[in-house]
Amino acid sequence: MKNIIPRIAAVHDLSGVGRCSLTVVIPILSVMGMQVCPLPTAILSTQTGVFTGYEFIDMTKHMPRFVNHWKSLDLTFDCIYSGFLGSEKQISIVADFIESFRTENQLIVVDPVLGDNGKLYETFKEEMVIKMRELIRLADVITPNLTEAAFLLGKSCPNTIETSEIKAWLLELSAKGPKTVIITSVPDWDNPHHTSVVAYDALLNRFWKVTCDFIPTSYPGTGDVFTSVLTGSILQGDSLPIAIERAVQFVSMAIRTTFGYQAPPREGVLIEKILHNLRVPVTSSNYEIL
Repeated sequence: MKNIIPRIAAVHDLSGVGRCSLTVVIPILSVMGMQVCPLPTAILSTQTGVFTGYEFIDMTKHMPRFVNHWKSLDLTFDCIYSGFLGSEKQISIVADFIESFRTENQLIVVDPVLGDNGKLYETFKEEMVIKMRELIRLADVITPNLTEAAFLLGKSCPNTIETSEIKAWLLELSAKGPKTVIITSVPDWDNPHHTSVVAYDALLNRFWKVTCDFIPTSYPGTGDVFTSVLTGSILQGDSLPIAIERAVQFVSMAIRTTFGYQAPPREGVLIEKILHNLRVPVTSSNYEIL
């Protein structure tokens, strides 16, 4: 039976303070008309990027129980969307979940959270990279940042990258399984004041690029915001370049809004101020064919 409202299984952690993971995934996709069914990987008192002394509850042993209960209810999902995974065992659980619940015309989105700024996150070892390479084979869409793309390919992360090289990276990642590869946080080779999102659509054999202004600040959770808007846009029927455009515009607006209010960066972007914009279609576009 077809779901009345598009249903998304969201495999992410839940942080009580610090807008990231499920605390941005749920409101964004709900505003976009989707039902979000969380499969929590961990529950934390705060996000881990800046806060210290946080409480952490590992949900690894509970995740298969969630999955088994959903299976007993004969639930179907229009999309399975995974983000931060805390261990190699959790990656295996998510892979089994995808295999068990895969249906025709389903969207599988994997945000392969591994690191940033050329380094793995402190809690991750090389084993996580190896397992994540296996998980992306099951995905339709992956959204690594430049650092994560480099780790998935076994390359060093460059400070700058030419058009021909980033296109080669996109092709190499797509050859591992996903039909759509989107790399975020790519330094713009034409303008150091810009940053770019680049993408490859294997079905059309086409490359895309969306550019935005670089703002000299950093907030946790912006990757979760980007992939959530992108996922909702695709499920709404937007083309890939328009979906990327919507996600880039929303993240840029969120960063500018938060920066303008001088809000504490550790609490993430002020999505509450701009969520209503997700109900408005894109009125301008600057995507390029790469």
